[in-house]
Amino acid sequence: MKKYLAITKALSDPNRVRILCALRDGELCVCQLIELLGLAPSTVSQHLSVLNQAELVESRKEGRWVYYRLPRRRGMDVAVRMTKETFRALADSDAISADDKQLKVIRAADLEELCRKT
Repeated sequence: MKKYLAITKALSDPNRVRILCALRDGELCVCQLIELLGLAPSTVSQHLSVLNQAELVESRKEGRWVYYRLPRRRGMDVAVRMTKETFRALADSDAISADDKQLKVIRAADLEELCRKT
């Protein structure tokens, strides 16, 4: 039950759901997530920490950048089901569609330049 509650807590915040949806097409650097959400780096880090504790995301460090992605190893069936249902439920969301459009621009931007802004 503890894991289930961690997942429901993680999914209870709109910004954390936006992060999950942003990661469905591949990993993103923290700087890219900060740009997408328009939030302070510390706030984005806190959201990522909650998602990580719920095992909904995983990270890797490359040089000075930290990248987040959906877990490659899907050990928790409930997390997989809830994530898939979240994506399905928000497939027609205007907010998620707007994020997807903004992500195309963000992914095309120079990562060093983007990270200098944060």
